[in-house]
Amino acid sequence: MIASETIYIKNIYYMLSYAFQVLNEKGYRKVTTESFENVADLLSEILAIGVSKQIKQGLVKDYIDVNETTSSIRGKINIAESINSQSFLKKQLNCTYDEFSVNCKLNRIIKSTIKFLIKTDIANSRKKKLKSLLMYFADVDLIDLKKINWKMRFDRNNQTYMMLINICYLVFHGLIRTEKSGNVKIMDFFNDWVLNKLYEKFILNYYKQEHKQISTSSPQIQWQLDYGQDSMLPKMKTDITLEHNNKILIIDAKFYKHNTAKNFGKDIHHTNNLYQIFTYVKNKQFEVKEYGMEVSGMLLYAMTNETIQPDSDYVMSGNKISVKTLDLNQEFDVIKEQLDGIVSEYFNEIPI
Repeated sequence: MIASETIYIKNIYYMLSYAFQVLNEKGYRKVTTESFENVADLLSEILAIGVSKQIKQGLVKDYIDVNETTSSIRGKINIAESINSQSFLKKQLNCTYDEFSVNCKLNRIIKSTIKFLIKTDIANSRKKKLKSLLMYFADVDLIDLKKINWKMRFDRNNQTYMMLINICYLVFHGLIRTEKSGNVKIMDFFNDWVLNKLYEKFILNYYKQEHKQISTSSPQIQWQLDYGQDSMLPKMKTDITLEHNNKILIIDAKFYKHNTAKNFGKDIHHTNNLYQIFTYVKNKQFEVKEYGMEVSGMLLYAMTNETIQPDSDYVMSGNKISVKTLDLNQEFDVIKEQLDGIVSEYFNEIPI
């Protein structure tokens, strides 16, 4: 299940800005000084700024398949289609060929998302801004956003589209609804995996940017086997691993609707999550034991509005394992304090 809790609108921007570094560039930062009625309004502003910047750089072009009946032979001749349509009677043939065009998938997604956004409950000033951008997409067709395979690869030629397409993804899937309080409620964030990935990426990149003195990564931990092959064992890929001097902290970030499970009416930690972080820590500890390093682990949940929230520390077979929550429904400076506090607690020799 997915968390369905409130988050300050601007915190969505901050999370995205850590997940996508381009949002820290000049032009985007003014977003933090503006007010937004809802998250669609926020995302429309980000998209408008990003698309404007992309237009100045030039819309990306790509090879697309074109099928047309023409008097000039181009590419592959479709004999069957030419016969069926009797186009040869007009001295024409049906051909399929590649054309280098702005009418590619990426631009079609952006145009279709803009058209979609204009129909939503966003400020008229932003609708006007978005409408003004459509003139640059005159040669771009619309696309059915429901049928898109959003798993795309980006290269150096279209890298600047990565954030824009992710924003389109968020917009179309209606990840958020606005409440009267001015906060937002996370709902149906496409799927659990994507929501968790955004949360993970936000925390990972926060530590990479704000605590450069710490080694921050998301490495894979090897199974420490006495014998046998590990080819059929599951991969142990950490969300966030912080390392400094002789200390390592493995953080597993979780964004759930319920941060605890029920056992005969009693709140308990999610069994699989606790087993997972324990397994990570013990295998990592065995891996680095000859270096005298201290390994700890943490499950860091996004806080829900339930009464009971995880806030526990344990020592398991010599290693500290913590289960904590991060409250995203507060000023971002307070969120930063909590994230910084984790570094202070585990690497207390590092100034914050």
